[in-house]
Amino acid sequence: MQKGRGRTSRIRRRKLCRSADSRGVNESYKSEFIELKKWLKDRKFEDTTLIPAYFPGTGRGLMSKTSLQEGQMIISLPESCLLTTDTVIRSFLGPYLKKWKPPPSPVLALCTFLISEKHAGNRSLWKPYLDILPQSYTCPVCLEPEVVDLLPEPLRAKAKEQRAHVQDFFASSRSFFSSLQPLFVEAVDGIFSYDAFLWAWCTVNTRAVYMRPRRQDCLSAEPDTQALAPYLDLLNHSPHVQVKAAFNEKTGCYEIRTASGCRKHEQVFICYGPHDDRQLLLEYGFISRHNPHACVPISGEMLVKYLPPTDKQMHKKMSILKDHGFAENLTFGWDGPSWRLLTALKLLCMEAEEFTCWKKILLGEVISDTNEKTSLDTAQKICCSFIEETMVVLQKVSDMKERKVSLIDQLSLVEALWTEELRILKASAEVLSLQTP
Repeated sequence: MQKGRGRTSRIRRRKLCRSADSRGVNESYKSEFIELKKWLKDRKFEDTTLIPAYFPGTGRGLMSKTSLQEGQMIISLPESCLLTTDTVIRSFLGPYLKKWKPPPSPVLALCTFLISEKHAGNRSLWKPYLDILPQSYTCPVCLEPEVVDLLPEPLRAKAKEQRAHVQDFFASSRSFFSSLQPLFVEAVDGIFSYDAFLWAWCTVNTRAVYMRPRRQDCLSAEPDTQALAPYLDLLNHSPHVQVKAAFNEKTGCYEIRTASGCRKHEQVFICYGPHDDRQLLLEYGFISRHNPHACVPISGEMLVKYLPPTDKQMHKKMSILKDHGFAENLTFGWDGPSWRLLTALKLLCMEAEEFTCWKKILLGEVISDTNEKTSLDTAQKICCSFIEETMVVLQKVSDMKERKVSLIDQLSLVEALWTEELRILKASAEVLSLQTP
């Protein structure tokens, strides 16, 4: 093994990257944050631990004013600061929600409130919060179609499904928006436009925290578990930290405790969950560099392309893999191909005379040196092929960045995803080269 390629070295590099990303520039002096702090204080919240700051790599986040210890409370946001469906029902929208049939969904209620309050401008009681929300998002639903086409499958298909879902959601909500006309001087079609709806939907989808399920009689039976949490939602994601986050019924606050320490003047992170980069991009519009959960998925159908077409038992082998749950979660990761991928390849690479031993392969046993070598060679061939395909796409992205300057931010995001996957594939190829006899 080459020097600097071991697990300790990888951890050291990740720590250095986290350290570099954690040095921020204090932004608490900016007017929008001063107004937000006043607004929060009026609602019984005044944070003494965290301050807004700008960080390279992650943008706006929260920085610790003091050293934080394991298990320490990093934020406790009163319910009066949360934007929930209760907030919406108590507002001027309440009577319209209660009489509309069929009942609107909780997400539609939240989106409608956000659009209405943003339209109100200086008259909105939520203006200090609205002013610090992003003006645009980079979820796939917001990307141009030509950029979406550069995404890897099946992320590309999921991105198109996401776009179709939001468009259908908007179309089915227009009648409800029309019922709100008595509340506005302007035509509601101009207020509740698709762009405004897309912004509101992305705000809820990317920034909401989870609340225990509740049921509102005037809303549909869809899960009502989302709440927007001003200030708290400035915390950025890191896959390297652990936190405990939940609404505390006794204190009436949404609380977050850190499960790991944080040094003074470093960025404080939370973890959205053990998501790979494709899931982070789909749901939140970003990727996380050095993500230990990142991987390159391989479908069972892809594997067949790299195996002899003359194998008459291939269909039966694939059926066995599917029946026993070995046709999913086939991936290349930082430490090489997953055990599921190698197991699938061992079964698919079995010679006819070995086929009676397929159960042993699923149990992790070695049936022959030839089978082991063939499966590793095939894994290496697949990995190298994926590296070549990835480099071709990266060249396409680079060329398009020169021609489509207006899309450079979107293209840079896609480029970052492919670049990270290329690094994973190269790491896997290196592992395989050490394992292959």
